[in-house]
Amino acid sequence: MSTTAATASAPAAPRLRTPGVATVYRWELAKLRYQKRTYLGLGASVIVPILFVVAIAFRHHRAGHGDFAFSSYLTKSGLAVPLVLLLFGAIWLFPLITALVAGDIFASEDHNGTLKTVLTRSLERWQIFAGKALVAATYAVVAIFLSGTIAVIAGSVESGFNSLQTLSGTIVSASKGLGLVYAGLLVYLMPIAAIVCIGLLLSTITRNSAAAVVGTLMVSLLFQLIGILPGLGGAKPYLLSTQFNAWQGLLREPIDWAPIIRAAWVCAVYGVPALAGAYVAFLRRDVAGG
Repeated sequence: MSTTAATASAPAAPRLRTPGVATVYRWELAKLRYQKRTYLGLGASVIVPILFVVAIAFRHHRAGHGDFAFSSYLTKSGLAVPLVLLLFGAIWLFPLITALVAGDIFASEDHNGTLKTVLTRSLERWQIFAGKALVAATYAVVAIFLSGTIAVIAGSVESGFNSLQTLSGTIVSASKGLGLVYAGLLVYLMPIAAIVCIGLLLSTITRNSAAAVVGTLMVSLLFQLIGILPGLGGAKPYLLSTQFNAWQGLLREPIDWAPIIRAAWVCAVYGVPALAGAYVAFLRRDVAGG
């Protein structure tokens, strides 16, 4: 057999896959399975809605349920429960859950001294950054939708899967109300994404998980504080904290798109520079010393 024929009949050598963003993403998801903070955040996403529904059950026979949005509907439809949680969760619960991973995902590499090892796996720094950032965002999405789903289930068990009254006073069917709840969760993810970016920035800059997690929560609370200070009413529509209420535009008839559109660009104003800052800080990080 000729050399040419032998070469043609020989099986092609298998191509070695070069690790990329998807590889980093899978690695980071696997690492989250073994971290306590992962289950602390997801546990809170499950337990808080259940405790809230239990509190509603105990207060069922008392007069009045508060003067906040959907308060009068808490005992009439379980679909009101996730909406009320969105109102109060923006103060500290959801920012904290988001910060648990976003603030730790880079800083933990410094704490454990593993970043140099990661960088030797034929990976570019931008690939590592992208994979880690996507995992932090994925965790936030899962936590928010898990909390909303548990709230719908627990609320429906207690108050029934019934029609819902919108902020305009219109009664919508349970199925449409459910759609509005999940659409509201999607809109809610815009300010949550900005919180993720801030957490990533602090994680890369501080190189300390506790400082980054607490710092991210403090930034969120600072926006809340600025929003209630007298004389700053003109700035309130442009604060990150205000964008947590943009989903309420979906609960009006007709839908009020103005706060949702404003939330999209305001959150981008906060989130994009923070993400870019985190990226630059990570690219410039010196790991020669460990």
